[in-house]
Amino acid sequence: MDTKSKEEENTLIQKLLNVPSGGQMDMDLKTENSSNGFSTQINLEKLQKMAAELILLGRFLVRLLNAALVFVTNLLARMLGSKLVRGHFHLMLSALLLFGPVLSLWVPKYSIFANSNNYLYRKFLKSTWGWTCIFSGSFILLLSISARHPRSLLLRHLSRIVVVGLLLCVCHRLLTLLEDASGTCYEPLKGSSVQLLLHEDCTKLSCLRANMVWRGYEVSQDVLIVCLCCLLLVEEMSVFGPYLAQTKMSPGAPLRLIFLLCVVLLSLWMFLLLCLLAHFPKFPAQHLGGALGYLGWRGLYQGWYRLKPSWGCPALPGEGLFTTTDIHSSLKSINRSCFRDMTDL
Repeated sequence: MDTKSKEEENTLIQKLLNVPSGGQMDMDLKTENSSNGFSTQINLEKLQKMAAELILLGRFLVRLLNAALVFVTNLLARMLGSKLVRGHFHLMLSALLLFGPVLSLWVPKYSIFANSNNYLYRKFLKSTWGWTCIFSGSFILLLSISARHPRSLLLRHLSRIVVVGLLLCVCHRLLTLLEDASGTCYEPLKGSSVQLLLHEDCTKLSCLRANMVWRGYEVSQDVLIVCLCCLLLVEEMSVFGPYLAQTKMSPGAPLRLIFLLCVVLLSLWMFLLLCLLAHFPKFPAQHLGGALGYLGWRGLYQGWYRLKPSWGCPALPGEGLFTTTDIHSSLKSINRSCFRDMTDL
């Protein structure tokens, strides 16, 4: 019995010796808390380093995109401001109208652009003037703000867009009346190619809505609007090159971005015009529409806009940006730089 009691006492003593004291437990808690605090500090430092790296990467990308934007807009401004493009763009557009329908001999008949319900036709061609008005008006507004124009001159510049819009509305109304007065509505007979005259007083719109055939003279209003919008965009954007050549401070990114979007819009209108001529050739309706667009541009930008302000005319593009001598000198420098760029390429 004595040996068993001694063994039990020894085991109890060993258990008591293995149990930590209160001071040791406090020390363990302190070490655990200090290790947890140290790990949270390490995590915060890592997050700060990652955030700093992301900020540096973002700044680098912004600078890279800004440099690319400056380079592209400077090059495009030189090209559009050159005498070759500004003075002969209407000739290139006329050549496209004359020889564009010849492409109908080679284009595929089942192409995406051969469908009149194509997305580009529905979203852009039917609202050509709306897109042109928004982008060209924004460009004129930002350019005038950058040049610090007074409000009176700013309104005169914006009035050019209003005048072109009124001209298009008048042309649309007159051409619609002309088509209704000179055409006749026919109802095709089933199973034969003979057509039966139905109504002489029926309008073209009501005739087409009734799934009948309209015969008469017409002018392509789509080609008219696209041609006039192309000529307008070239006239409005051609002053950006001389402005960059004579200004001391580089314009901001919003103005350059709007200019680039206007160039993209001009390219889109040229592409849609080529698609219309190649996939839906209509002679002489498309040529008459292009001729009316050219006459509208000629009468406004080459005629009325060049008169004095006393005649109530809007300001010519570039008026108030620089003097006449500055225009000629900047155009010369732009032509030289464009020639150098072409030789380098």
